[in-house]
Amino acid sequence: MSRWSAAMPYRPPLIAREFFVADPPELPVREPGEAGLSALTSAEVVASDGRGVTLKGSTSAEETLVVQITVAGEGVIRVRLSEDPDARTRSARAISMVTPGEYGEAVVEASHSRVIVDAGSLRAEVRLNPWNLRFTDRAGRTLVEQDPGHPDISGRLRTLPFGRSAVDGAPVAYHDTFVAPADEAFGGFGESFTPLDKRGQRPLMWNFDAFGAESQRAYKNVPFYLSSRGYGICVDSGTPVEFDVCQSTHSAVQIIVPDDLIDYYVIAGPAPAEVLDRFDRLTCRPQLPPKWAFGTWISSGFFRDSQERVLERARKIRERGIPCDVLHLDCYWQADGHWSDLQWDPETFPDPVGMLATLKEQGFKVCLWMNSYVSHLSPAFAEASEKGYFLRTRDGETYVADTWHGSYPACGIVDFTNPEAAEWFKGLLRDRLREGVAAFKTDFAEGVPADAVAFNGMTGTELHNVYTLLFNDIVAEVTREVNGHELVWARSSYLGGQRHSAQWSGDVDTTYSAMGSTIRGGLSHGLSGIPFWSHDAGGFTGTPSPDLYIRWSQFAALSPLVRFHGTTTREPWEFPAHAERAAVEALRLRYRLMPYIYSAAVTAAETGAPMLRALCVDHPDDPVAWQADLQYLLGTDLLVAPMTAADGTRKVYLPSGVWVDYWTGEAVDGGRYVTVSPPLDQIPLFVRHGSLIPVTEPGDTVADEPRVSLLAFGVPERESRTTIRDLDGDTTVTAVRDGDRLVVTAEGPKQIDGVEFVGPGVPVVIN
Repeated sequence: MSRWSAAMPYRPPLIAREFFVADPPELPVREPGEAGLSALTSAEVVASDGRGVTLKGSTSAEETLVVQITVAGEGVIRVRLSEDPDARTRSARAISMVTPGEYGEAVVEASHSRVIVDAGSLRAEVRLNPWNLRFTDRAGRTLVEQDPGHPDISGRLRTLPFGRSAVDGAPVAYHDTFVAPADEAFGGFGESFTPLDKRGQRPLMWNFDAFGAESQRAYKNVPFYLSSRGYGICVDSGTPVEFDVCQSTHSAVQIIVPDDLIDYYVIAGPAPAEVLDRFDRLTCRPQLPPKWAFGTWISSGFFRDSQERVLERARKIRERGIPCDVLHLDCYWQADGHWSDLQWDPETFPDPVGMLATLKEQGFKVCLWMNSYVSHLSPAFAEASEKGYFLRTRDGETYVADTWHGSYPACGIVDFTNPEAAEWFKGLLRDRLREGVAAFKTDFAEGVPADAVAFNGMTGTELHNVYTLLFNDIVAEVTREVNGHELVWARSSYLGGQRHSAQWSGDVDTTYSAMGSTIRGGLSHGLSGIPFWSHDAGGFTGTPSPDLYIRWSQFAALSPLVRFHGTTTREPWEFPAHAERAAVEALRLRYRLMPYIYSAAVTAAETGAPMLRALCVDHPDDPVAWQADLQYLLGTDLLVAPMTAADGTRKVYLPSGVWVDYWTGEAVDGGRYVTVSPPLDQIPLFVRHGSLIPVTEPGDTVADEPRVSLLAFGVPERESRTTIRDLDGDTTVTAVRDGDRLVVTAEGPKQIDGVEFVGPGVPVVIN
């Protein structure tokens, strides 16, 4: 049995349209004067060992709560506050997102008045009565400290204390608040399309179908942030955690966790890259995509397709010399009305196995669109519903939801907490992979309604955020089983989602402003531990103008991953000749830079540092680097500043040092803004002076073992070094200035074919 179920109503003022968004439930509000706010006031040591302490805490509401402060790795300290010492986040019933580590040199000192927990580069210092908790670096410098909760003139607290709140006698949320100095900047929180510095914002950890990239709604939320003061904080919870980042009170960050406890990790830096390294050790290392995935992906677009059109598209790509490794087929590889049946449309794709074999011979991989919503009109729906493979209503019936916002029939949502449902779904995917499909685009997964019920007993609120992890895990598992890699091209994600190696920014509008917001989303996601990110070149919704198509293609070509996709075609030959030419030249530049790009990717997978790097990653002490969010470093040496307005002029911030214009070879002093007006066929691109950039001859596809030469951007004063990372191992290249010549030495499997200077050079000797 099934029945229609409506989402919780979403009615903000003056909206242009109504749509299903699977909103989070609002926390209940206490009546004026009602008791229920509980603040930790003092504590006493109950147990202590070499890893940490357990404390019995007394509160302002005369409750007893348990505080646990433990070492979770070098430079990482965990803090828990709960009623039950064994409490776990509600999402743990479905999935574990954080795995605390150990640190053998941890030191714990506990007395009746004071506790010290030393994790090497991070220390927690606790005063027990009255309660106070602060974190310092190894030298004793305060990194972050709990807000002492000063009342205002009327005696009311201005911030939520370290404690919990109850309504009608029932606990509804735990919370903590940290002091924020006036100059502190904050980054992270997932793929947030708002300005990079989140100060003054209020990120809500709830995955939305964001309908674009121009609001605080995000497809991918990560309850983690890092600070310009040299630390990060990760909250382990799948519930709709809210961060009030100096919005309600400009001098404090408040964290509200509607769970059975608050469980967070303070992570030392001091540099953002060090914070991200430790963060990924806690959650998981990023999964490195296959090498071919760094080539161009070209999509069918969001309209009817056919086997004939796919083969014609492939022929044109090769005939026109467009570098491309992957063809993506969107919804219409399936019959209209049968999306997520995961069956080929027999009329438009009569011989998919033959088609896939032909494309393989031409050097193409194939990716197929899919999601986890099954139309109630689908032949697969009745069987899956009867077997309990979908989320249910509270009455036990199949939850049928308007997950497509009225543009497609209502659907059941596959319940991945049910092992039988997961195996059924994997079987549908396995058939396509065995035919020769390389990977899947996992769309949607933000639509679990708050009032749904899962097989394992979780509510929709508890499951909503972590559902995407279950979904993408299953797709990655079956892809690995058949194809030997775990690549998925995912729209939604959550804490630990960096193991799903390719993520894209969703349904972005085709405007310059939306491209700017997309850059901000990529930078924020990179500061959240996710290095392999992309976006729809040209924007998704609508048709880009030729100049926007060119500018977005340039941004895409210098992104970690690149895909052309939209509601209309993004095939280069469907645009004016000058636009096709410029877009293809941008892709050829990418393929030329592939040894540099892939080297950056391998490093990102090992360290968690982003490929698309906000300037603060490499220049954390520069306040402008935390604000300059319409430009980025690709890897460590290329500074990219996409053109985000149609007027053809923009300001680019160059950090300290000397930078070389990629196109002209001109050396420019950094530590300032420069104004650029590049021609339409060039993107502002600067290179760190003295850098050695490995390049290759661009081909139709990404070469497994390319021949490599070097571009030298200026002569180093003494020495330059770079590491070329490839399938055959690492090659370290060193360039040493010897009088009026440059001596280049390579150690590793790669041979260097030559060195070309951009700008003034000197004679080169290659050893």
